Amino acid sequence: MRTLRADMMKSFLWSLLYCGSLLLSDVRATYHLSAGDPHLLAAQSHAQSRLNGRPPFRTINPAKTDSQCRSRPLDLVFIIDSSRSVRPVEFEKVKIFLADMVDTLDVGGEATRVAVVNYASTVKIEFLLKDYGNKPDMKKAISRIEPLAAGTMTGLAIKTAMNEAFTEQSGARPRSRNISKVGIIVTDGRPQDQVEEVSAAARASGIEIYAVGVDRADMRSLQQMASIPLEDHVFYVETYGVIEKLTSKFRETLCGLDPCAMGNDCQHICVNSNASYYCQCRDGFILNADKKTCSLKPFVGQLSEVKVEVVVDPCKCEARLVFQKKTQAAIEQLTAKLVAVSGRIEHLENTVGRA
Repeated sequence: MRTLRADMMKSFLWSLLYCGSLLLSDVRATYHLSAGDPHLLAAQSHAQSRLNGRPPFRTINPAKTDSQCRSRPLDLVFIIDSSRSVRPVEFEKVKIFLADMVDTLDVGGEATRVAVVNYASTVKIEFLLKDYGNKPDMKKAISRIEPLAAGTMTGLAIKTAMNEAFTEQSGARPRSRNISKVGIIVTDGRPQDQVEEVSAAARASGIEIYAVGVDRADMRSLQQMASIPLEDHVFYVETYGVIEKLTSKFRETLCGLDPCAMGNDCQHICVNSNASYYCQCRDGFILNADKKTCSLKPFVGQLSEVKVEVVVDPCKCEARLVFQKKTQAAIEQLTAKLVAVSGRIEHLENTVGRA
């Protein structure tokens, strides 16, 4: 009888041990995945594609340049003639042209900086590249410019712009930044000083010069001042009344297509960089070696003897991580209990055998 009860107890305990081992195996298969386990990789891939999907592919509509076109970063200096030949009403047209150009440009400390040099027989720097970082303030400053009258010292104006307006002290970016330096000269007459030599020096220093002639402007002087190719850097209009039409011409010249808007391979963020672009990742992610895609920043911890990769969930769903840790703790407790039960069964077997 005692032997029968012992056999029944032995059978029951082994059944319990077997069921526990099955439960342990199932739980481990579900929650105890190693860092390289394909199930874990698939889960992470699904979560990342759900929360951080690639932006929709964008294309350029050539007919809508207003929204897709942005000026490349420039250090831009306008050199404007306000000699006696420019009547007050005509000078107002020049100021409107400058204001329209400012509206066209992508103005800002890290974008295009603008200065204005006013000249006649004397030269006056109306404001420097470092003075204004937004369009409203810049346009107010333009509206306050007054003509100087008398004389047309264009060469002196170019020299002043080169030596004073285009310097780093005045707000020009260092040459290492590779920011284009552009001078736009607007004049309606013949220079009363030499322009060829000083213009050559300005171009040699890295300044790209555009020459705009109005009415009686001397075409030869315009060509001596301008950068090459001359067909791209010399403009002429018959009167100041139509100078505003040049805004669209300069927009085509100074405005570059937005590289990011043209379509890119960045998984998260596309950043314009002069005529090119580079990719960045959102917080909590790192840029992969391909410089285009992003991965979650890993936090590698160790539970028991198996390494588990724990990632920071962008949704801050900490409950899932807490549940996984509690499950692992429960598994370890169950394992300890099963080991204890196994030891008791072995002890009972030995006792029954001696009986």
